[in-house]
Amino acid sequence: MTNADLPEAFEKLRAAAKTWMVPMVYDMAQKGATPYEILVASLLSARTLDTVTMVVYPELFKLANTPEKMLTLSETQIERVIHRVAFSNAKAKQILGLSKILIEKYDGRVPETIEELDELPGVGRKIANLTVTEAFGHPGITVDVHVHRITNRWGYVKTKTPDETELVLREKLPPEYWIEINGLLVALGQNICRPTNPICSKCVIYEFCERVGVGKSR
Repeated sequence: MTNADLPEAFEKLRAAAKTWMVPMVYDMAQKGATPYEILVASLLSARTLDTVTMVVYPELFKLANTPEKMLTLSETQIERVIHRVAFSNAKAKQILGLSKILIEKYDGRVPETIEELDELPGVGRKIANLTVTEAFGHPGITVDVHVHRITNRWGYVKTKTPDETELVLREKLPPEYWIEINGLLVALGQNICRPTNPICSKCVIYEFCERVGVGKSR
């Protein structure tokens, strides 16, 4: 995959993505979720399938969907509601911690920079980028396991970690693709370009992919 391939490759991905399930946070943003809801749901989704998080976050937001309301709940109450997500004990503590900081430091608002978001409990580069792009429409490149895996398979980057992939993409990927690359590649990764035994025969951008590290495929 080269930059010259990107316009055609992304056009094909956009068309294919219309038949795939929209990743959870992108669906939330399209339906008008608040920045706080997007931030908390993104935290809940870490290491957890969207199918699980999509059931859990509405239950939590029925009880509290603002920092002020969240601080009226105890850590035990939050953990009880979100127990189906991975690391629910830690996430309950993190949700209370970041809610307190948002009130004390930001007057209850979610900050709009990656650097400020990255300092909140439980929020790393991935969630920070996802929040600024989906909640505020600011430039960012959200690199999760799918984006990291697929861009390396393409041969577009040669990196060892998602954080390293983000830095390389910021240097190499044209800005017009920054915001949408995560949503498209998450959908591609969940449906076609899976970690093992990817379905290369059904990939709409097969012709552009170097298939780096791919052994067995369908």
